Amino acid sequence: MKPTKIRFKALLQRFGSKGEKTGWTYFEVSAAEAQQLNPGVKKSFRVKGKIDATPIKMIALIPMGQGNFIMPVKADLRKLLEKKHGMHVDVELQIDKEEFKLDSDFLSCLEEDPAAKKVFYAMPASHHKYYSKWISEAKTEKTKADRIARCLNGFVKGYTFAEILKNRL
Repeated sequence: MKPTKIRFKALLQRFGSKGEKTGWTYFEVSAAEAQQLNPGVKKSFRVKGKIDATPIKMIALIPMGQGNFIMPVKADLRKLLEKKHGMHVDVELQIDKEEFKLDSDFLSCLEEDPAAKKVFYAMPASHHKYYSKWISEAKTEKTKADRIARCLNGFVKGYTFAEILKNRL
């Protein structure tokens, strides 16, 4: 069976004061569009496709209630698109079934630090993805190495992600 694709025009919007979403740029995916894409699912799921002509993959649609979703559009993607909130984008989406892979450099470093490894694997899988994605998205090798070191040190010290961000080496 061929995967379902949906196409639509979306308005980039920005949250004002909305808890952890404050300042996010996003577009809405209506309940009807979400049902075409992933029938019956009302929890977060990953998509791939294109925004304008720019390919995207492994991006989560976030549920907002009544079957509606949003897709956050991070600054690096907005820069590629040359778009900001208030502008329209052409969207093409389909389910992304590719399994998330943890960053290989991060995994290698965890193998060399048993205490950090034990803490990391005691966390929920969603946390694994969050840390790994943050590490993988580093723009330079120096930043990536710094993020790995901060995580390993933070795990052993019992830091939360916010504390790891705050406590530079």
